[in-house]
Amino acid sequence: MTKDPAALALDWAQAGRKIALATVIETWGSAPRPVGSQLVIDADGAMEGSVSGGCVEGAVVLAAMDAITAGGHTILDFGISDDAAFAVGLACGGQIKVLVQPLGDGLTLATLQALADARAAARPIGLATDLATGSSRIITAADAPACFRLDRSGMQEDGSFITIQNPPLRMIIVGAVHIAQPLVGMARACGYAPVLIDPRGAFGSAARFPGETIIEDWPDAALAALKPDARTAIVTLTHDPKLDDPAIMTALRSDVFYLGCLGSTRTHAKRVARLQAAGFNDADIARIHAPVGLDIGGRHPAEIAVSIMAQVTQTLRRRA
Repeated sequence: MTKDPAALALDWAQAGRKIALATVIETWGSAPRPVGSQLVIDADGAMEGSVSGGCVEGAVVLAAMDAITAGGHTILDFGISDDAAFAVGLACGGQIKVLVQPLGDGLTLATLQALADARAAARPIGLATDLATGSSRIITAADAPACFRLDRSGMQEDGSFITIQNPPLRMIIVGAVHIAQPLVGMARACGYAPVLIDPRGAFGSAARFPGETIIEDWPDAALAALKPDARTAIVTLTHDPKLDDPAIMTALRSDVFYLGCLGSTRTHAKRVARLQAAGFNDADIARIHAPVGLDIGGRHPAEIAVSIMAQVTQTLRRRA
């Protein structure tokens, strides 16, 4: 599925198809699909997406077709048998609850349009659904800051269910050096889209970084095109002020949630002096994590990459 379920549901509805949106609202701890996973179904039984990895999709589709005909939402509660759970990669059975909402009073075309617009603009947005009435409303990070910070869809104390739609996470790495090689893989495994910037062709080569996005340009120009935002982490690794400083200055003028810079305390002291001379104040400079990474005693490139990834994760998930 090339589009997220809400955008696909919008496309189908605008094409005249009667549709329903199914969302996982509760499950056991190691489910094949996490809470918030969605499935789009039309009146003929066509579907896109997944709510269970295959073990309950058929029943969800039938229930959705009935809901489209009858109108009104429904909540499906499945007890997955040991055999069915094993077939989709689990060690034992469990419970899964799925909310099915046909397009109508509870889930409107305007709501789907707002979700699709936010996705296209890389803007955080959420959907709060009253499970008693099936009515959904758009929410922002101000309404549920912890849910947005943790990328966590789930049940709330008031009995509603919140679906979080955050923009994708990005990690921009300045300097295609040896530490960058393990770091790009770790970033991707943690859900980031990594981008490498290095004007030195010998460093940022496809041979050294097969399959990676590499921009062979000066960091300030590359970052101007990439437009880093509040879902972006920037890591500078070159040790060369001609490359690192323009990237750092650009990052400090943006909303990036993390900026980490390789170098010793002595190197960072010189960096701070240059930034102060360029007009940056103490609050700006305090945003920089330097020396980069958590102090885990790492020495080898992969160990340093682990420390960087850990610090990025800590900053993202624990920030106020």
